[in-house]
Amino acid sequence: MSSLKQSLSQKMLQKLSPQQIQFIKLLQLNTQDFEEKVEQELLDNPALEDNGAETTEEDRYDTEDEFGDDYLSNDVDVDELLRANGSDDDGGFRLNEDYSGDEQKEMPLASLGSFQEYLVEQARATFYDEKDLELAVHLNNSIEEDGYLRRELRSIVNDLAFNENIITTEDHLEKLLIKIQNFDPAGIAARNLQECLLLQLYKKDYGDSPAITLAETIILEQMEAFSKKHYDKIKRSLKIDDDQLKLAIAEIVKLNPKPGETGASSNKTQYIVPDFIVTSSDGIIEVRLNSRNTPELRISPAYAETLRAYEHSGKNDRNLRDAVQYIKQKLDGAKWFIDSVKQRQNTLLSTMQAIVQRQHGFFQEGDDTNLKPMILKDIANQVNLDISTISRVANSKYVETDFGIFPLKYFFSEGIVTDEGEEVSNREIKKILSDAIGDENKKKPLTDEALMELLKEKGYSIARRTVAKYREQLNIPVARLRKEL
Repeated sequence: MSSLKQSLSQKMLQKLSPQQIQFIKLLQLNTQDFEEKVEQELLDNPALEDNGAETTEEDRYDTEDEFGDDYLSNDVDVDELLRANGSDDDGGFRLNEDYSGDEQKEMPLASLGSFQEYLVEQARATFYDEKDLELAVHLNNSIEEDGYLRRELRSIVNDLAFNENIITTEDHLEKLLIKIQNFDPAGIAARNLQECLLLQLYKKDYGDSPAITLAETIILEQMEAFSKKHYDKIKRSLKIDDDQLKLAIAEIVKLNPKPGETGASSNKTQYIVPDFIVTSSDGIIEVRLNSRNTPELRISPAYAETLRAYEHSGKNDRNLRDAVQYIKQKLDGAKWFIDSVKQRQNTLLSTMQAIVQRQHGFFQEGDDTNLKPMILKDIANQVNLDISTISRVANSKYVETDFGIFPLKYFFSEGIVTDEGEEVSNREIKKILSDAIGDENKKKPLTDEALMELLKEKGYSIARRTVAKYREQLNIPVARLRKEL
């Protein structure tokens, strides 16, 4: 029989103050989010004032949308189509998976016309029955930004019943969905990648192109083999030759695996607002914060004067005490916020200065080979801050240089020691791998073992599993999936 026991122990616990928590939250914001936070604080706290820091259009820089018109050109190869939707361990398609991608989340998007509105306009022109139009709009609202409808129709039926008191069936929604899948852009409202590609091919098939018909058969019957680039298996199964397969694949790679990004919202411009500006002149490197990170905040003189007047009034009624308490809270909040903003500025600047000091060669010449191995701990030790603080600075922050705009993460990399004992950045290793794979014979692509031997010849003794890790970080599939006809 077990018995209860009591014991006494001591623990060291660090409890963060509200001001420290506020500073941490501000530190991890990029310039655009920080600017919005300041604006919100100015609205919420009347004791806080802005002396009027101006923002100019020069602080804003355009970048091309990741999936522009070039993505749909004939120059796209199978590898790009395969990579566009993420990959599994073998670098192939993952059917019924979320293909939304993670990379775009780090950059703020300019808000323009809603893609959903574009679909609703088409629905109004298609569905004349009021109930069907209402159901179609609900289906449209369930379509994700990349153009896929990943929610099961059964779940949508339940939502409509419980939340909207609208009764319908899966069969009826399926009939409406078939019509929606004929909307522009082609491939919209597909449940998975296979259906998305088929919808686009069906729109192109006028019955006079054997290549398109064959492409439909490949996607419909040989999708798994195609995703793994098992071309010999496809040829045997469909009894076709190399030329026929090449023509069919040429049609497939013209398709867009993310149709939602070619609709009305495809004109969204993607902006990067640099958090830092680093310039080099006559060998002298200057580091400064984007002016949008340095608002001119102050305590409201009128609010402070009101508090002094209340405190010297000599009255002692409850309403006055409540008013004094309220004003004090707002004044304290304003002071804390101003102090946190200043602390954020100092932390950002000292961190960026430490990075520039360690990567001095790059900021002078812009040459990747000048980048030295550098990890978060190196900068944390140099500026005497915690690693988690440096991580918050490096996350989602950008620096404008004489050679372009770079994420701060770009300058952090692990070190590798060569056979001569020299420590180099793993970025240099990745460049060698990328160049070697770019120059390889695509009919006989280099295996990870061959890449390992190539690096060894150049003085880099790296294990095959490390080569595989770097290759995956470069989003390069295994040799089998790089093979071409």
